[in-house]
Amino acid sequence: MPNFRGPSRDGRARDPMLVLGARGLRGFCDGLIAVLLPLHFAALGFGPGGLGLFASAALSGSALMTLMVGRYAGGIGYRPALQGAAVLMFCSGAAFLLSDQLWVLCAIAFVGTLNPSGGDVSVFAPIEHAVLAGSGDVRDRPGLFARYGFVGTVGAALGALAAGPVERLAPDGGPGAAFVFYALAGALTFVLYRGLCPFPISTAIAAPLGPSRAPIRRLAALFSLDSLAGGLVIDTLIAAWLYQRFEATAALVGVFFFLTRLCSACSYFVSARLAGRLGLVRTMVFTHLPANALLVAAAFAPDLGLTLLLLGLRSLLSQMDVPARTAYVMSIVTPEERPAAASLTAVPRSLAAALSPGISGWLLGLSTFGWPLVLAGSMKIAYDLTLWRLFRHVEPIESGATSRPPSPDS
Repeated sequence: MPNFRGPSRDGRARDPMLVLGARGLRGFCDGLIAVLLPLHFAALGFGPGGLGLFASAALSGSALMTLMVGRYAGGIGYRPALQGAAVLMFCSGAAFLLSDQLWVLCAIAFVGTLNPSGGDVSVFAPIEHAVLAGSGDVRDRPGLFARYGFVGTVGAALGALAAGPVERLAPDGGPGAAFVFYALAGALTFVLYRGLCPFPISTAIAAPLGPSRAPIRRLAALFSLDSLAGGLVIDTLIAAWLYQRFEATAALVGVFFFLTRLCSACSYFVSARLAGRLGLVRTMVFTHLPANALLVAAAFAPDLGLTLLLLGLRSLLSQMDVPARTAYVMSIVTPEERPAAASLTAVPRSLAAALSPGISGWLLGLSTFGWPLVLAGSMKIAYDLTLWRLFRHVEPIESGATSRPPSPDS
C-alpha cells in the first residue's frame, strides 16, 4: 500500500506560506499579462479571434498537464511536480519572446503555463490544493483556501495595476517586459518550492477515486458547465471588449482590474465566515447567483461608467464561491483521493473553458455588444440552480462535518 501519512504536521508548518508566496507571485504575472496581451496581439495584427484561439490553446494545454499531474503526482511527489511546473513557467515566458507567428504563440500557450484567464487554472493549482489540504485541520480549511485565493487575487490586482506604467515605460509597449518578468518569476517559484516538505511518494494508482467517485464526477460535470461559461468572459477577453466597445486605455483597464480584484480578494474572507454559518454549498450558490445576474446586466449598459460599476459589483460576489468550492471538494474525499479529486474536478473545467474563448472572440469580431457576457451569465445561473438541486443535502464527511455524501451507487 502507498504511504500517504507523510511527514508530521509540524514538519509541514511552513508549507502553506511557501505555497501562498508562489501563488501571489504567479497571480501578479497573470494580472499583468491579462491586461497587456490584447494590446500585444493587436500590435501583431491579430484581432479578437486570434486572441480567442490563443486562450483556447492555453486552457487546453493546461487541462492536459493537469490530467497528467492528477495521474502521476502521487508517484513523483508534490515537491518535484511543483518544481517541474516552475521550470515550465520559466520556459513559457522566455519562449513567448521569440516569435510573432500566431500558430507558434498558440503552440507555446498549449505546452506552457501562460494564463489568459486571470484566475488560477494552471497545472500548479491541483497540487497546491492537495498540499494545503494536508497542512491544516478540516475546520481551518475554508479559511486556508480563502487566504490562498486572497493572495492570488491581490497579486493579480497588483499586476493589473502595473500594466499601465509598464506599457508607458517599456520600449516595446510593455509585453516584452511582462514576459521577461514571467520567466524570472518562474525561476523564483522554483526556489520557493525547494523549501517544501517532501510530501509522501506513492506508486501510480489505477483507480484513485473510490467511495467518492460518484459525487466527484457530478461536481466535475457541473464545474465544467461553470467553466464553459467562464471561458467566454476571461479577463483578457473582457479587456479586449472594453478596448473595442468603449476605447478604454490600458491604464484605465489596469486600474479597474486592480480595484475589482481587491474586492474579490476581500470577499474570500467573507466567504469563509459564511461557510461556517451557512455551509459550503449554500455559500457557493447564494453568492454566485446575483453575481451572474450583474454580469448579464453589464452587457446592456450604455456607457463605460455604468459597465464598470456593474462589473465591479459583480466582482464583490463572483469569487466568493471559490474557497468554499475547493474546501468542499477536498472534504468529501479521503486524503488518498485528494490529488485525483483535485485533478478530476480541474481537468474538465479547463477543457470546457478552453472551448469558449474562441467562441467569445468570434462574437466580439461580429459585434461590439456584450453577447459573451449574456451567454456566460445565463449558463452560470443554470449551473447555480443545478448545483443547489443536486448537492444542497450533501455535506463533508470529515471530522467536524454534519453529514456524509451519498454512496457511489446513489
